[in-house]
Amino acid sequence: MTQLHCGPYRLSLARPLVMGIVNLTPDSFSGDGLVGNVEQAIRHARAQFEAGSDILDIGAESSRPGAVPASEADELRRLLPVLKEIVGWGVPISVDTYKPVVMRAALDAGATMINDITGLTNPDALSVVAGSDCAVCVMHMQGVPGTMQQTPQYGDVVGEVRAFLTSAAARCREVGIGGERIVLDPGFGFGKTLAHNLALFRALGGTSVEALPVLVGISRKSMLGAITGRPVGERLAASVAAALMAAQKGAKILRVHDVAATRDALAVWAAIEQGSEQ
Repeated sequence: MTQLHCGPYRLSLARPLVMGIVNLTPDSFSGDGLVGNVEQAIRHARAQFEAGSDILDIGAESSRPGAVPASEADELRRLLPVLKEIVGWGVPISVDTYKPVVMRAALDAGATMINDITGLTNPDALSVVAGSDCAVCVMHMQGVPGTMQQTPQYGDVVGEVRAFLTSAAARCREVGIGGERIVLDPGFGFGKTLAHNLALFRALGGTSVEALPVLVGISRKSMLGAITGRPVGERLAASVAAALMAAQKGAKILRVHDVAATRDALAVWAAIEQGSEQ
């Protein structure tokens, strides 16, 4: 796949794309939730955009381990004021939600990508996305956020994640969502131990299906804390290192909190390894 189609946007996959995170939640694991302060959230989104985000990913419900689900009304109340302000900036806007009602409202408001942690397993969600021209990211998760990290178990984590993503891609194609609109996410930290996450990372290239682009979201996550011993606010170096290694292993989209630092690392890699000075 050489391009990702996000509504009217055509994003080249010749280099890794950087997706800047904008959390509109009260309980983000990374401590950057901006619920209830629309102006501050918009400023943060603008900073992520100006730092070089190729895509902005907005989420209004926490999916951290142990998170309590938000109602549709609460999610929309947090999401829509910010979304309506930023859709005119000329950058694709991804909305992180698994609820069909929220998906429809977000697309109606101008979002051009849906990022679904449940992998479009809800037929109503699949129908909403199929009826649009947005891109979709389908992610693997074992269990639900509230309990997913209690006892995650796999016989073959790489094989099981790949099988799920293969099925998810097939579901998308069956309802007319073309491959140029599909992104796959192995779901680091979603129902997985550190050992599971590391096994997935080592085999990252093998999680793709039909050459569909893979998104990696490891920024500031607990697996990096387990490796480095550092709290969430001190995981910048680890996050950038993980993003760079993901790109080297073929990831096409990197979902990150620290956009500028990630872009700098990618630029150095490209200049040295690929002969690019851009």
